[in-house]
Amino acid sequence: MPLLRALVRTARMIRHTGPLADGLTPDDEILLDAPDDRLAPALVAAGAGDPGPAAKVLAHTREAAEWENRDRYVQRLAAFAAARPEWFTAWQHTTPHDPDLLLVKAELAVTRAFASPARAELLRDVTPLVLAAADADPGDPVPWRVALDHARGTNAPHTVFEDVWAQAVRRSPHHYGCHVSALQYLSAAWYGSHAECFDFAERAAQDALPGSLLQALPVRAAFAYLTGGAPRGVPRARLDAAADLAAELSATYAGSDPWPAEVRNLLICVLVELERWPDALAQLRLVGPYATSFPWDRLVDDPLARFLELRGQVRLEVAATLPLLGGPGGSGAHYA
Repeated sequence: MPLLRALVRTARMIRHTGPLADGLTPDDEILLDAPDDRLAPALVAAGAGDPGPAAKVLAHTREAAEWENRDRYVQRLAAFAAARPEWFTAWQHTTPHDPDLLLVKAELAVTRAFASPARAELLRDVTPLVLAAADADPGDPVPWRVALDHARGTNAPHTVFEDVWAQAVRRSPHHYGCHVSALQYLSAAWYGSHAECFDFAERAAQDALPGSLLQALPVRAAFAYLTGGAPRGVPRARLDAAADLAAELSATYAGSDPWPAEVRNLLICVLVELERWPDALAQLRLVGPYATSFPWDRLVDDPLARFLELRGQVRLEVAATLPLLGGPGGSGAHYA
């Protein structure tokens, strides 16, 4: 019987795996961390040594209070400055007190410190940069996201974390980036626990505005739990509820919309960990060409290769559950 089951499973995979590629972006069209239409020209100009477009796009996010875009752009520009520093050096020489420059400078310094074995000591040295970014625009919550990361890296006690968190939510009570940083601090991998992490994420999701990425916080908690090594203690129902909530959020956005791409990549990863193969395939169709480094870079060195490999794995697993004479490879009901 085990041999017969294995043969039937193999036959199903052979019959159905190919047709299940319908609706999936071809492998050679997948993009990793693709910038949006505003950031892309700024990165091209920065690559040519011109900081002007980057400064302009960040200034717009600050003036229009586009805090989520601002946070994303700051992180991408800091990463680009780490790899290609010439344009950033030119920006510092031109307008050294620009609040947008100071924010990218703080993000860059904190990110570099996290990559060092001497993390805590280096982070303490860059405290003035974080404070300068916060002082440059008192209404901006993004420097406080950086400050939350800084607190985590310096082994700050809960009292300090709570003070920084209060400053963040005072400026933007629903800012996704600040919530993600707080969630990391409260995770079992840092200074909290799985229970504390889930409680925080579920409260934030419950209070979130319609369509807010905060509704994906519980699935972030689920990811931390499932990939944290020998997970135990969180009921399966709580994990499934986190995935279901993130899937509901995903459904509010159009397919191939780049805005929720990271949330969709994260949800796909969690659905695979939970072996919810059809749901994972549905999200792979929705995410379109937009692969993101997170969460795959937390698991492997080559996130794009892992994303592509996983798409094939999901199709195989879904194919193995379809009727041998039905499904997309046969004349039976079409798999949606």
